[in-house]
Amino acid sequence: MISIFILFSVFILFYVNKMTNSLCLQKEIPEESQRKVFRTINVLVTILLISSYIEILFT
Repeated sequence: MISIFILFSVFILFYVNKMTNSLCLQKEIPEESQRKVFRTINVLVTILLISSYIEILFT
């Protein structure tokens, strides 16, 4: 179960980063700000994935 969830999480993080990159290019966000955008989105998605794993684990 955990291996499937890890693969699913890597897939989600990859595509979220891909979409974030597209957003940064489309909105012409400066290079300095892009780091903050990527970091914030990655942290939030990671928190979401961990909380969903915990929810699945205890139900």
